[in-house]
Amino acid sequence: MTDTSTLARDALRSIDAASGEPVGEPLPTHTAADVAAVCAAAEAAFDAYRATDAESRAAFLERIGAEIVALGDPLIEAGCRESGLPRARIEGERGRTVGQLKLFATVLRRGDWMGLRIDPAMPDRAPLPRPDLRLRMVPLGPVAVFGASNFPLAFSTAGGDTASALAAGCPVVVKQHPAHPQTAALVAQAIRAAVKACDLPAGVFGELTGASNDLGGALVRDPRIAAVGFTGSRGGGLALVKIAQERDVPIPVYAEMSSINPVVLCPAALAARGAALGTAFVGSLTMGAGQFCTNPGLVLAIEGEGLDAFTDAAATALAEAGAQVMLTQGIHAAYEKGVDALAGRAETIARGKIGEGVARGQAAFFSTTAQAFLADAALGHEVFGASSLLVRCRDEAELTAVLAAAEGQLTATLHMDDGDTELAARLVPVLERKAGRILANGWPTGVEVADAMVHGGPFPATSDARTTSVGSLAIDRFLRPVSYQNLPQALLPAVLRDGGQDAAPVLRNGAWA
Repeated sequence: MTDTSTLARDALRSIDAASGEPVGEPLPTHTAADVAAVCAAAEAAFDAYRATDAESRAAFLERIGAEIVALGDPLIEAGCRESGLPRARIEGERGRTVGQLKLFATVLRRGDWMGLRIDPAMPDRAPLPRPDLRLRMVPLGPVAVFGASNFPLAFSTAGGDTASALAAGCPVVVKQHPAHPQTAALVAQAIRAAVKACDLPAGVFGELTGASNDLGGALVRDPRIAAVGFTGSRGGGLALVKIAQERDVPIPVYAEMSSINPVVLCPAALAARGAALGTAFVGSLTMGAGQFCTNPGLVLAIEGEGLDAFTDAAATALAEAGAQVMLTQGIHAAYEKGVDALAGRAETIARGKIGEGVARGQAAFFSTTAQAFLADAALGHEVFGASSLLVRCRDEAELTAVLAAAEGQLTATLHMDDGDTELAARLVPVLERKAGRILANGWPTGVEVADAMVHGGPFPATSDARTTSVGSLAIDRFLRPVSYQNLPQALLPAVLRDGGQDAAPVLRNGAWA
């Protein structure tokens, strides 16, 4: 176990992703003493914050969104500079971040998140009477959130993990991602302004800055932390899971980690529009330099003329794809290593253009057979960036075997026409066991923030396949049920007292009311 006393206070530099050069003044970083202090503040704020009503928390979330918008161009410019992503992407991500906060404000106001259940007493029931039972969901406690490298806004300081934890009534401590410290500092400023404006305890939101993995480890070890939200690599996620399970009191880690998001090209769809699918595939593959957890990293198809048309069109489009700035030089180096490994195991279909400058990712598309894929587990490993592997199958049996052998995924996609319906019907049960979201005739890049969205899946896509990090169900990760038996009305939470449910849905005596 790491000795947190060795954590040092070193300066952290903001790096321009396109040039690799430091920008601005060094930012101070945090130490083990800071971890303890910020977690203590979160714990001190917990009881007061969890006691706030749904409307107060909803207004707080909306105020955070307003404060983020009020940051204006400096936030957009910092996000672009530190990530290398274009302005339109960062502006869209700001909109998504604010939209997530508004979604959870809506969730709070409609009340279903409370999970209210009332089973009235049956004193005359034979052979034994039934006690009065009432249930609601309560917040877990302070939550540690780790900012993601590829979403400096939507999955970071005020992203979905933070929004859903705050909605649940949990104070949040964010470990900022070292790749975008200035962006994170601006968003943290907005959250602190909202905390103050809503007259909440300062410990409702805390932040830690530093590049050391020990800093994140110390945060997860702190006994006041009750749960963890993480988006990042499989190695990083599993390291946090291990730390959390080795604590005296283990805690849940909701880690979104690794996925190659298989895309199945069904025969009739390939025959009808193979070339169009090939071009569209490259658009999805290269979007954002391929730095999406839902990037289409695996394509499956049965051999035939339609597949040849797809491959030819994809090769042509990819050859014209310019190299794009990747998030960090470290991510670029890992991408190049992964691409080199695939090149040694599979046939190269096409490569994108070579870029000039640091951290330019050159897109790549490879091909192999089903037999080779099944024999070499390394072919199914994620390469984070614009790289994908086509698996050519001889028949439906091989196609199904490859899907069955694949790891857990965030998404699985079927491109199909009317003639593919029977095949697709046979594949859907296989895909249900493998993925958290199944798409038809679309591309997995892009995650709608909505009630019915699942951004999760079986391991290693996430550490807990029962949860999602996007959509209104994300709040469930930071709640737990408490049942109250025969408590007097005066001791019950207000929402469980007779007549206290207002418009909130409640399961009363087995029926929704």
